[in-house]
Amino acid sequence: MTLILGIETSCDETAAAVVEDGRRIRSNVIATQIDLHRQYGGVFPEMASRQHILTITPVIEEALSKAGISYADLNAIAVTYGPGLAGSLLVGVNVAKAIAWGRDLPLIGINHLEGHIYANWLIPPNLPAGQEPPPAPTFPLLSLIVSGGHTELVLVNGHGRYRPLGRTIDDAAGEAFDKVARLLGLGYPGGPAIERAARNGNPQSFDMPRAWLTGSYDFSFSGLKTAVLRAVDTFQSGQDRAKRGGGLPRPSEVAARAAAADLPVADLAASFQAAVVEVLVAKTRQAAQQFGVKLVLLAGGVAANGVLRREMTEGLPVPVRFPPPALCTDNAAPIATAGYFRYLAGERSDLNLDVFASLKLPAE
Repeated sequence: MTLILGIETSCDETAAAVVEDGRRIRSNVIATQIDLHRQYGGVFPEMASRQHILTITPVIEEALSKAGISYADLNAIAVTYGPGLAGSLLVGVNVAKAIAWGRDLPLIGINHLEGHIYANWLIPPNLPAGQEPPPAPTFPLLSLIVSGGHTELVLVNGHGRYRPLGRTIDDAAGEAFDKVARLLGLGYPGGPAIERAARNGNPQSFDMPRAWLTGSYDFSFSGLKTAVLRAVDTFQSGQDRAKRGGGLPRPSEVAARAAAADLPVADLAASFQAAVVEVLVAKTRQAAQQFGVKLVLLAGGVAANGVLRREMTEGLPVPVRFPPPALCTDNAAPIATAGYFRYLAGERSDLNLDVFASLKLPAE
């Protein structure tokens, strides 16, 4: 039996988990900062790093306690060292290095994006008695990583063997959800808020643009965000527009007036969501066909979106798998799982491990 302690502090979630043999979750503890950052409409980086300092030790201790083990039972420490917010990453990496040095344990640095992919290997701790766990994914496979900071399409040929096919050239899908939610006065985090509002809307109400970027697997959602901004602006009063001289308002101005404006919020949310999902599904389907994969994995926070899950499942010619919603967002269990496979491969990080805010997935 191999037990890996995973530590994740790339953004605003302080998380620690213990995973057995790369699949079975023994514990998964998350201290969220959503309420702390909601007043700002997004993550306040300096505040996030300070909060990590306050919560990291209790979170790790709780993860060990829930797993019923001590440091002496661990085989290795896996920690996210990028990409993410530098100040946040530093907290997790430095704590992981201290534990590894003090307990003479191997240290394994993990790419946050790799962690998202490996969420699909995990067996939930609440699996009903007698129910067989899903089989581990088989290679080669295609993974679509969609989160607040990333939108990437990656061909995975084996453990640690990645071929990035395309990524966003501007806003990530999750970032676009957050920004549009602010424009519509729906609050933060934007992904769940947009999905809830869209349930009562007509996705064909507004003709939102799709940036196809023909000839590539790259994504772009900045123009879509601007289209929502323009649609919102048309619902402002003529007098209000006159005060601004007829120009487009700043997003913060629109957000402040959204609740008072007569906005068709549900229809706008549904139309925006449909545009994002259509592009994600179409590009993933094209790549799956071109590279002949037998399986597609969804990963990242936006992978919790029910419409995206449904459209991917129905629209692709191969099976599509995705983690439970709780394992889509930032947490430490996938970090431990990714660390397990690198541990088996003999990979180790030394105590000079540093953080890389813009870390890319390694390409084979």
